[in-house]
Amino acid sequence: AFCFCYYHHNRDLSLILFLSQYLVTHFSDFQLACIGSFLLHESVFFLSGLPFIYLERQGFLTKYKIQVYSLFFILICSQWSSSVFALRDQPWECEAVFLYRPGITRKEVSAQILFYFIIEDFVFYWGHRILHTKWLYKTVHSVHHEYATPFGLTSEYAHPAEILFLGFATIVGPALTGPHLITLWLWMVLRVLETVEAHCGYHFPWSLSNFLPLYGGADFHDYHHRLLYTKSGNYSSTFVYMDWIFGTDKGYRRLKYLKENSDLKQT
Repeated sequence: AFCFCYYHHNRDLSLILFLSQYLVTHFSDFQLACIGSFLLHESVFFLSGLPFIYLERQGFLTKYKIQVYSLFFILICSQWSSSVFALRDQPWECEAVFLYRPGITRKEVSAQILFYFIIEDFVFYWGHRILHTKWLYKTVHSVHHEYATPFGLTSEYAHPAEILFLGFATIVGPALTGPHLITLWLWMVLRVLETVEAHCGYHFPWSLSNFLPLYGGADFHDYHHRLLYTKSGNYSSTFVYMDWIFGTDKGYRRLKYLKENSDLKQT
């Protein structure tokens, strides 16, 4: 069994290395970091967001919906914001890919991805919290909060200044470490999937927040959208430890506690 797993581990790793080496050999850093990242981002963004629109339109799994809403001009708005998202990251990603190294290990990839999540959560929390101050909320962040009932493709619908501001949180980790190309793209995919899931408007029994400690998910972030202006709380990105440390999730925790008690009394 050990030999079998070892064989498949090396085979998978060799395939990844071959693919990355092929890309680096046949395409420039600019093409990979900018065009490649843009195409990857757009593909993952729409392929992960569109199924939730289908569920909404067909009325499937409505018992798992957190709020009821109507959809208007979503593809236009999301395409605009998504395109700006890709443009804002190009300089940082070019620098990261420029530091490309030929070797890659699963241990290294896992450690870097974990580091990216930690630093992104920290930077995003403070940036997001600042955006909820009076002037910045009214001038910038209110665009994103036009959708009090979010859905997947609104995750990147925001003012250009906000996209530039909070986008720094996503790419600061790779900019510091200079990851392998595959690591950079894996991080991008995970972040897109996370932000689409957080805005999807559904809380399923199989949602990650039911199994992964400190993971926010849709229910956590949906509360943030329901309460407007400066007192909403729940500013975290992926994991919620920053809100817990600074007490900015007290309203959400209390509401969740009251709801659970109410459900228990009804049963």
